[in-house]
Amino acid sequence: MTTFTLHSQDIAEGQLKDKRFSFNSFGHDGDNVSPQLSWENAPEGTKSFAITCFDPDAPTECGFWHWQVINIPVSTTSVEQGASGKLSASLEMRNDYGFNGYGGACPPEGHGMHRYQFTVWALPVEKLEVPDDASCALVSFILNATALGKSTITPTYVR
Repeated sequence: MTTFTLHSQDIAEGQLKDKRFSFNSFGHDGDNVSPQLSWENAPEGTKSFAITCFDPDAPTECGFWHWQVINIPVSTTSVEQGASGKLSASLEMRNDYGFNGYGGACPPEGHGMHRYQFTVWALPVEKLEVPDDASCALVSFILNATALGKSTITPTYVR
C-alpha cells in the first residue's frame, strides 16, 4: 500500500523556515514567497487537490490561515516556489491577512516558536462549490468533511 505523501525542497518537518517564506509587513521584512511543494500517491478517486497553510499557535482564538488554494487540477502534483498568484487553474482564497494568496509567517516578536501546517488535500470532486469570498473556516470545514486523504509538513518559525 502506498501512502499519500507531501514533500518540499524548501521546508521540512520540525525545521525552521527560511526568512524568505515569511511575511513582509507588520514590522517584518521577509520575502513572502510561497514554498515549493510536491505530492505523490494520491488516494484512488482523487479528482482535485487543495493546499492549506495554518498556524495553530497564533495568539487568536482560532489560529491563523496563511494560505488556502482549492480546485487544483488532479494532473498537478507540485507547485514551484513562488507559485502563489500564478495558479491560474486554481482558486486562492482570502487568507487571514485579508488578501487572496500566500501570506508568510509573521508571529509576534517574543511570542515563541510557531508551527506552520502545510497540508495537501486529495478531494473527490473537481471543484469545491464555495463562494469566492468564503471564509477560511468554511473552506477548512468542507476540506475536512470531504477529503479522501491529506498529508502535512509542519515547519516552524520564530521572531
